[in-house]
Amino acid sequence: MTYPHAELAAGAHARMAERRDDDAWLAEKWADPKTRVLLVAGTRLRSAGAGPSWVSPEEAPDGTRILLGEHAGRAHFAMLIDPEHALGEREEWVGLRALAPHFMDHDSSEAPLAFHAIGLAEWHWRTRHCPVCGGRLESRQSGHLLACTECEREQFPRTDPAVIMVVAIGEPGSDDERCLLGRGAGWGEGRFSTLAGFVEPGESLEDAVRREVFEEVGVEVGQVDYFGNQPWPLPTSLMLGFVGRATTTDIVLDGDEMAEARWFTRAEMRAEAEAGTIVLPGGISISRSLVEHWYGGPLPGRW
Repeated sequence: MTYPHAELAAGAHARMAERRDDDAWLAEKWADPKTRVLLVAGTRLRSAGAGPSWVSPEEAPDGTRILLGEHAGRAHFAMLIDPEHALGEREEWVGLRALAPHFMDHDSSEAPLAFHAIGLAEWHWRTRHCPVCGGRLESRQSGHLLACTECEREQFPRTDPAVIMVVAIGEPGSDDERCLLGRGAGWGEGRFSTLAGFVEPGESLEDAVRREVFEEVGVEVGQVDYFGNQPWPLPTSLMLGFVGRATTTDIVLDGDEMAEARWFTRAEMRAEAEAGTIVLPGGISISRSLVEHWYGGPLPGRW
């Protein structure tokens, strides 16, 4: 079975890290009319219809230039521009989530480029001053390094590991096996998903799965198996997917993050998804892949 989240990483671009300081090569690619540039204002992309809008270097406004790499025989850049500049334009500027249907239904090859661009844009947006001395930061290595102009300390992009897990109990594959899903506080009625949380310092990934499940819903987890991963630059996460086997079933909500949690058999999940009484995450998310992995096939409906 091919999972939707994995399709977004298929045919990922060559990041060309060895060229980030090569001024002659960068100038040559920037002068090439085949080169494509993705415009990012703050943390939003300029959109053309349902998908991202790519322009030529000649059409790109001034800003911080980011080398994304090469894909399909041409160079790709992102240009980080002042959000105030974007406000005066007539084009639509959208967040990454708004482009998810385009990536799933039309052209998933653009997704790794967009994820790369937004991940760096988020980092530039949040890293305004040197965390050591408060000095001004200067973009280097084609946007992949920020150097302090006063103390010369270098800052690199950070990725925060987060675990996301489908939790099940019962004989695997049997009609009686059940899957645990939760509804976060502030979500609409019927919106259910897998549980997730950030890894704490000094913690293994498997222990993070067990801790997060117990903290959020009071269920104890024993065996934990790795499933897959997905970059999620909203803002700087790497989602690490797992399948956990529960050893208890009683649910005790944390009273903060979770509004509701339920156990579902496969028959119940299918029936409620078809009826619309539960709505599962969209196909772009590894959460959807985890649920359908446990279920054994596609399910109707999505956020």
